[in-house]
Order: sequence, then C-alpha cells, then structure tokens
Amino acid sequence: MKFLVAALLFLTLAGCASGPRLDTSHPSVNFDNRIQFVVLHYTATSLQGSLALLTKGQVSSHYLIGDDARATIYKLVDEEKRSWHAGESEWMGRTWLNSSSIGIEIVNPGYRDTPTGRVWYPYSEAQVQSLVTLLKDISQRNRINPKFIIGHSDIAPGRKLDPGPLFPWKRLADEGLGIWPEAQAVARYQVEYARQLPSITWFQEELARLGYSTPQTGELDVVTRRVLAAFQMRFRPALYDGTPDAQSAAILRVLNHR
Repeated sequence: MKFLVAALLFLTLAGCASGPRLDTSHPSVNFDNRIQFVVLHYTATSLQGSLALLTKGQVSSHYLIGDDARATIYKLVDEEKRSWHAGESEWMGRTWLNSSSIGIEIVNPGYRDTPTGRVWYPYSEAQVQSLVTLLKDISQRNRINPKFIIGHSDIAPGRKLDPGPLFPWKRLADEGLGIWPEAQAVARYQVEYARQLPSITWFQEELARLGYSTPQTGELDVVTRRVLAAFQMRFRPALYDGTPDAQSAAILRVLNHR
C-alpha cells in the first residue's frame, strides 16, 4: 500500500498542471547503500522452531539456512526491509544495526552445558557451502566490506554468543567473506608481546579500532573483558576467557595494521 501511495503521489506531481512540478533531471551522486553490514547468527532451536520464531515471533531475519541435507536457504524478509535480528548493537560506531544490515540465521542448537563443561554444536558442510554462496551474492550486490561481515557476538558482546566458537570464520575469510589474521605475522608479534604485554588502554583502543564497542577507561573492567572474550571467540576460539595475553595482542595488531 505504501508503494502504491508513493506511485500515485509521483504521478500526481509529475502530471498535475496546477500543482507542484517534480523535476528528476538532477540525480545526486551523494549517497550509499542502506545495507552496510551482514550479521550472522545461530537460531538455538530446530528448523521448525526457527521458522516459527522468525516468521511469527518477536524477531526475524532476512535469511535462514536450514539443517537439512541440502541446507536450504529460506528468504524470510526482503533485503530492502528492516528485519529484527540485531537488537541493541554497535559496530564501528554504528548503533542499532537492524537499520543498516542483513541478518542471516543458521539452524544450529548453539551449545549445551554438561557436568564436564560447555559443548558447542558444529555447522554442517552443507550449511557452510550454502552460507558462502549466499554471502557472495549479498556482498557483490551490496558491495559489502569484508570487515563488515560480523557475528551477533561482535555487535553485542556479553549479551550474545552466536554464532559461537565453532563458526568457520577463517574459511569465510579465505573466500573473501571476512577478515582473518596472517599466522606468521601473529607469531612474530606474539614473541614481542610475550616480553612486554601492552597496556589495557592499548587493548581497548585496538578493540575499538577493529570495530568493537569498547570502554576507554584504561581498566580491565567487566565490559572490557566481555568485549575481549567476544574478540577471542572469533579470532582465537581455543581460549576466550577475556584475559589479555600476547597472542590476543598480536592478532589485534595484525588485523588493525594489515
């Protein structure tokens, strides 16, 4: 209905001799795409539960990748419309990313807590292949900066954990769909930082430079630990306890000074 009203208004302005005249002969070059980011999630429920939640619940996403043998891609919301997948969020100083992002949910249980610790569920090869195909299409059409393909935990650290430590970020980066630190450069800097670890102020500044919303207090407060843990979960998933260390510092340096 909104588009019909807009079309009628355009026709009225263009054709009405007595009303205002609409001139479209001076298009501006000063604009960019509404879609700046792609945010990746897991659903933490089954396919049927995911479809119900994302089509009839309080949240939504543009796409859902199923857990069937072919990892079917479901288009749920038109890309030009805002889906409700990010919530309170921030990346590179941009806030409330629903308005500027495409959301992709992947059917995956997330994790389960056991007496011996938390166990995470892997993504299937079919899901990864479907995701790569979908991301390539979205990125090419919308000219998405690889740095802006991010996880829910990146934009809401501490509040969200998806897509989790088993998500294949390096594989996506190898396809040009994200960023990943060069291993040899990390090893070189890790030796340097093992001798003298940077200050908390340095960690906070580098996390913010990468895109994370990070306090600039100079103190290892609770929020800073959560942000660092989210960073580690993505780029060093073997250990993501939010503790500053030489390897985390080396990864930050390589990513920010490529």
